[in-house]
Amino acid sequence: MPDLRRIVSETVSYSHYHIGVPASLRYNGLVMETIPLTPQMLVVLGILALTVILFVTEVVRLDVAALSVLVLLGLLTLLPGLEDLVDARELFVGFSSNAVISIIAVMILGAGLNRTGVMSRLAAWIMRIGGRTERSIIPLISGTAGLFSGFMQNIGAAALFLPVVSSISARTGLVMSRLLIPMGFCVMMGGTLTLVGSSPLILLNDLLPRGMEPFQLFDVTPIGLALIATGILYFVFGGQRVLPVVKGDGASAESLMDYYREVYGLQYAVREVKLKAQAAWTSQTVDDVEKAHGIVVVGTFMNGEIRVGPWRGLTIESKATLAVMGSQQQLDELANDEDLVVSHELYVFGDALSRAKAGMAEVVIPPNSNLIGRSVAEVAMRKTYGLSVLAIHRGEKTIRNDLRDMPLRSGDTLACHCAWNALARLERNPDFVVVTSEYPREELRPQKVHLALGFFALTMGLILFTDLRLSLALMAGALGMILSGVLSVDEAYTAISWRTVFLLACLIPLGMAVEDTGTANWIATNTLAQLGEAPAWVLQACIAILATAFSLILSHVGATVLLVPLAVNLALAAQGLGIEADPRVFALTVAIATSNAFLIPTNPVNALIMGPGGYRVKDFIKAGAGMTVLFLIVSLVMLNLLF
Repeated sequence: MPDLRRIVSETVSYSHYHIGVPASLRYNGLVMETIPLTPQMLVVLGILALTVILFVTEVVRLDVAALSVLVLLGLLTLLPGLEDLVDARELFVGFSSNAVISIIAVMILGAGLNRTGVMSRLAAWIMRIGGRTERSIIPLISGTAGLFSGFMQNIGAAALFLPVVSSISARTGLVMSRLLIPMGFCVMMGGTLTLVGSSPLILLNDLLPRGMEPFQLFDVTPIGLALIATGILYFVFGGQRVLPVVKGDGASAESLMDYYREVYGLQYAVREVKLKAQAAWTSQTVDDVEKAHGIVVVGTFMNGEIRVGPWRGLTIESKATLAVMGSQQQLDELANDEDLVVSHELYVFGDALSRAKAGMAEVVIPPNSNLIGRSVAEVAMRKTYGLSVLAIHRGEKTIRNDLRDMPLRSGDTLACHCAWNALARLERNPDFVVVTSEYPREELRPQKVHLALGFFALTMGLILFTDLRLSLALMAGALGMILSGVLSVDEAYTAISWRTVFLLACLIPLGMAVEDTGTANWIATNTLAQLGEAPAWVLQACIAILATAFSLILSHVGATVLLVPLAVNLALAAQGLGIEADPRVFALTVAIATSNAFLIPTNPVNALIMGPGGYRVKDFIKAGAGMTVLFLIVSLVMLNLLF
């Protein structure tokens, strides 16, 4: 294999690391002198504190918070004494960095694989060889998802495998809540398989000081394999004790309506209603009728046109025929209305609302959705997306009333009635993750599957067997998918999570400021002084624990940018005291440990699976506590064995 240094060469200019440890600093248990705080260091520490507060409180979105910090850094250079806080000419260098371009290309490649039906075929393969038992299915799903996440972003791999798990659960009868956590956890661990598997590892070489040997693509693979194997064994042998069984899970239902009845409390049936000439509903809107009677109008037939999921603002005309969904009591009340003719048979809508063309479905609002904070009414869910929202499952509760004006949140699971073609369109929309997979539809572009796999293989070949930069090799594959028609240009743009791009690019200058002002040195030497006569493995363990904690309250990208300079400086400071600490390994420890985010659903992957799995926070704590400890032990052991 060729030298891959140029693959991930530095795109962010860092000064050489000057530890500045005073000559009188001794590793002998005595009081240690530390680097004095400068005004610039105080300003950087204040900005760091502000960043943490913004990220934890989410007063503004994370990408907006990162952009605000970037602009603040630039504006502060106008103040006397802070001119060298950061080089204003390099404030936006992160947007052209090797790391950011690589992430964009990885997202496009993942979208191309999804468009060609690779994932649905994968589900069929898993069921064909995995049988129907939990102990055989979990290793296959989790292991395969973990391997996929080694070559794409974690959230992308989790989004791709969510429909796979749903399909397998529905077909095998296995409880979905016992499959999603192992899949999600292994996706996060699979991000440590290669240098392109997670944002921290993509970013790592850009954060190393100039002159330090960069890591190669598969340097971390043994660590990732060990972690995935540990996760699989943990759930195979301990799953009975740590995995929840959520009552009313879709896999255990005898029928689809039984599932929605148990999970969402939806006691709904569909009836056909024909308006008489002078019916009071005439000239009212769909919204007026729904509010007055508590029903949902799922179809209209007027002027010879059938509409499924009509817009709430649509005006009902005289002698119209409607398909309405409601409880038995609500439908009985309609039957007593002399202006209406209610039929149990769907004469007009028999074809349009048949099981082959429409039905109940579940969709999830992912962490990067543009719908977060907007209400169902505000986005005109029916008119825009063809979804009639009947209930929202949020955290530990199901909401069925006053849905129109309720702001949507990340992880919300929406129970909807829709036409299948509308649901198929949502599979291409990054604002949703479609959980329901068992519905009649055509694969998006199955004829392009060989092209998608071919360009993916080409990308891997360029990375492995040439000296091309990582970003160029990945972008070559992404461009190939666009030119060959696997994806359109618009679909490629849509596949990119611009929030992630801005978050990463805007935080890079903050890391530069932490390093260039000596703040990282100050934290490192003070941390070393507090630890006292600690061996290198204790220092490394402290770094790993700190990275784990940061990844739970910050983004894993933010934790990496902030902690890699600290880790490198801590190792170099320890070397000055005669401790054998490798700065390169300490930096890699941070990038690996930021994937150790299982305990709470702040990680985007956990947030994504929380709704479909019906999980509560305590479910993640129960399943994640043991996994967190095992992750720390296995990763630290493997790091020291390999390096």
